[in-house]
Amino acid sequence: MKFVEVPMLPIVIPFGVVIFLVLIWVLRSLGAVTLPRASVAAILAVYAGGVLANTVFPIFLRIGTGFSDGPRPWPLYLVPFVDYGLEDALINVAVFVPLGVLVPLLTARPSWWKVVVIVAGASLAIELTQMATARLALGGHIADINDWLTNILGGIIGYGLFVLMMRSRTIAGFVRRFRWPAPGRASSRPA
Repeated sequence: MKFVEVPMLPIVIPFGVVIFLVLIWVLRSLGAVTLPRASVAAILAVYAGGVLANTVFPIFLRIGTGFSDGPRPWPLYLVPFVDYGLEDALINVAVFVPLGVLVPLLTARPSWWKVVVIVAGASLAIELTQMATARLALGGHIADINDWLTNILGGIIGYGLFVLMMRSRTIAGFVRRFRWPAPGRASSRPA
């Protein structure tokens, strides 16, 4: 039986480009395209591509004999905080801190619960993709409730940092140029 690694870049780069184009389209539909806001779209697209590359890949396909080599256990770990290393926890928190900062830039009226919902949904999508690739191919990751919980914690920490930064008038004034307007309040001038 032979295994072939699925190339990462032909998937990750188009994924990031599509995200960037969709975000620019949204900005354009709001009539709010500015260089600072477009840079937020670019940062989010690169971030999403990087997260995809590091959380889903490597993926290996079996070549040759049949797909099934018998029953395999589900690539899913649902027991929280048992056999979960501190290093893994810190990495998973750190990976989602940027998303906790980026979501308030994209949301007209950010709140902690919006950040939690978006971060939890993004992390769940990653965990389900990991489970699917591990089950259908030979993905290098398994879905883990611990990863999901620590990703959410990272998003909350990122949002907390955003809130703290916005308490400074100087920083808040600078950050407002990067924030996206609410639909109906669009302006091409930085807010």
